[in-house]
Amino acid sequence: MHDDPGNDRPGRSISRWTRSQAAAIRRGERAVAPVVYPPAEDVDPDLHVWDTWFLRDRDGSVAEIDGYRVILSLTAPAELLPGKRHDVATIRYFYSRDGREWTCGGRVFEEGAAFGSRQWAGSALYDRSGAAAEDGEDGRLYLYYTASGARGETELTYTQRIAVGAGGAVETDGDGLEISGPFDHEVLLEPDGAEYEREEQSRGMIYTFRDPWFFEDPATGETCLLFEANTPIPDPEREERFEGDPEHLEFNGSVGLAVSPSGDPTDWELESPILEGVGTNQELERPHVVVRDGRYYLFLSSHEHTFAEGLEGYDALYGFVADSLRGEYVPLNESGLVLTNPESAPFQTYSWLAYPHDEEVLVTSFFNYYDLRGLSLDDVAGLPDEEQQRRFGGTLAPTVRLGVDGTETRVLGALDHGHLPLPREALPPLLSSYRVDADAGGYQ
Repeated sequence: MHDDPGNDRPGRSISRWTRSQAAAIRRGERAVAPVVYPPAEDVDPDLHVWDTWFLRDRDGSVAEIDGYRVILSLTAPAELLPGKRHDVATIRYFYSRDGREWTCGGRVFEEGAAFGSRQWAGSALYDRSGAAAEDGEDGRLYLYYTASGARGETELTYTQRIAVGAGGAVETDGDGLEISGPFDHEVLLEPDGAEYEREEQSRGMIYTFRDPWFFEDPATGETCLLFEANTPIPDPEREERFEGDPEHLEFNGSVGLAVSPSGDPTDWELESPILEGVGTNQELERPHVVVRDGRYYLFLSSHEHTFAEGLEGYDALYGFVADSLRGEYVPLNESGLVLTNPESAPFQTYSWLAYPHDEEVLVTSFFNYYDLRGLSLDDVAGLPDEEQQRRFGGTLAPTVRLGVDGTETRVLGALDHGHLPLPREALPPLLSSYRVDADAGGYQ
């Protein structure tokens, strides 16, 4: 950790993911997921489906509405080349009674209504208290998203703001569930240039200010948003705070924090980050917290190519633990590595999301690129169109079972593609001989 000279909160400090910690990353069997094979049927064969999150109650639990649970995903037409999907990303929702079979309900927002030329990942709150209760409603929707680019732009830009669509309605009947508008859209947060880097301050690596994640602290009742950002490195004096040579400081990912002083899900004030990876990693994606036994487990996703020079990481879920939301965080398993793909299929899944299930933690993700046979993702972009399509999963991945014990985790096994069980639902017994080799066979 380091004291923050620019912080107006005396005694506050920011946890750090250091180069020395990340240098200990190893693909050991405790962190390797089973090899993933294509499912018998995609969640929707007409769509590419990737980053996914679920509709949650205010306490963070998976919401049930008249027996249905709901997930939201970034989607694009399946005929589009996978590498182009982020340029047209649209949030759609899916619903299920059993957490296994999912039906696409359609777009969440009306076309052209949301901010940005496209919308990237976020989180979703079904608030059954507060304004909803006062108005006699069953619940009120708050659909947080990343507004990327500008609405109506003819050439793509990559400005990112944190936005919300609030309002809407959820209706159910014997045939399914429907989410409908209108929604009131509002830009909630933009980087301030001091705690959080603005686009024009970026040193040329991937710029981020995205992935809002609603979280209400069970210990304090504080209403929070976590998000992915970058730490500004404007001058040599600030650079001295960070470990590593100056050429590594363009790798400056952080996990940001905003707090609602009123508890209103649309009223936010920026605070200092809760974790910085300056000199270590550029993208600390989709940060979220699981609280277990009074401890705060901070999870995030990152790529092998966003680690700074001299470090070797993987496309993986990384994690940290602290005794309170603001830290001090220490990396799980010493390095931070929690869950990654087998060496033989290094990009088979991505964008992991963890949530508690009784004594375990379950981790969802999407089925990414497979059957690469040693090809890099750059190599894939040069393949014929039909080969690019064939090697992209574009659907929900198997749910991984994770054991968590203090500062250590281990992979226990996996459920079916897209399986989202609720805590009261029994999981299949574990195989006592279960293990995964780091070089497990399968797609090469």
